[in-house]
Amino acid sequence: MRQLLLIFLFGVLFFSCSSSIDTVNMSSQERLDYAISLYNDEDYELSVTEFQAIILQYPGNAVIDDAQYYLAMSRFKRGELILAAFEFSKLIKNMPVSEFVPQAQFMLAESYYELSPDYSLDQRYTKKAIEEYQAFLDFFPANPSVPEAEKKIHELNEKLAQKEFNNALIYEKLEFYIAALKYYDTVLEVYHDTKFAPMASYNKINLLIARNRSRDALDEITKFLQRYPSDQRVKEIEGLKNSLENLLSASK
Repeated sequence: MRQLLLIFLFGVLFFSCSSSIDTVNMSSQERLDYAISLYNDEDYELSVTEFQAIILQYPGNAVIDDAQYYLAMSRFKRGELILAAFEFSKLIKNMPVSEFVPQAQFMLAESYYELSPDYSLDQRYTKKAIEEYQAFLDFFPANPSVPEAEKKIHELNEKLAQKEFNNALIYEKLEFYIAALKYYDTVLEVYHDTKFAPMASYNKINLLIARNRSRDALDEITKFLQRYPSDQRVKEIEGLKNSLENLLSASK
């Protein structure tokens, strides 16, 4: 019994010594180094507390932008994405000459990217992510993360295009043809470089034909053949073109 008690007391003493470090007499740099060590050890809950304390305790100090950046990163690592976006934005706005600004801008976009939901849901965070990635590209075109930002913009645009395309399908199924054509046009005009653009054009052609709008369908066919010469539907579209041209010639 005495041996178990000694083991318990030793464990309590060891835990309290290892988890409670006196930071009162640390310099600002020592305090920052300690907080970063917590971050590197993935103790993000405690690192958040320490970085917040540094920001409050040392206003105007050289360590503040480091603390602000790592506070934001700690939030990001904890999955607190809206709070992370707020902290990254705070750094960009309040410390515009900080060396952390380029990475903070990229991570701001990453925060919204992680918040971006399935295409069927509200896409406000998707649009916000694209906006912040684009700001990153505009301000830091030589940054090594540019290819990643461009890749993710394309990925997010595909998601937005899918949502518009799906809306068109729904309206077409409901026989709201004007609304369906509007959504197909949005895909073609706004998301012309996505995989959904040729699909939208193809569906638009068939919808126009079904609505007896042969001349409009023929115009869209011409655009399709010019824009997507390698598409798998080209032969079918060329056949529709010949049929419509013969139909219009016979009606003269």
